[in-house]
Amino acid sequence: MYSDVTSWMLAQLGPDTDPADLQTRYSRLHSARAVVLEVLAERLAVLLAEPLKVTVNGVVTVDQSANAAALERRITAVTAESAPDDAPATSRDLLTTISLCPRRRR
Repeated sequence: MYSDVTSWMLAQLGPDTDPADLQTRYSRLHSARAVVLEVLAERLAVLLAEPLKVTVNGVVTVDQSANAAALERRITAVTAESAPDDAPATSRDLLTTISLCPRRRR
């Protein structure tokens, strides 16, 4: 995995993300975008496993719904943008010429 790919993944996931974990995932998935989406999906699943909002009347209110929405927006953004290891986009207007040669039938 190249340093630009690692840098891009850390930029998407935050500097506290373990690069060794990213390397292991990249070896398995072979795509920086797939690694980032997998980590973000895991973070969202952990967040959704617990109640998003807890209120103790008159004491405290903890609301994680904004964090869940932020993760969903990040997943959408990563899906839409290009990753450094993406294959170059090919044009559908490509013209190919093939030479046909006569062949003797048996």
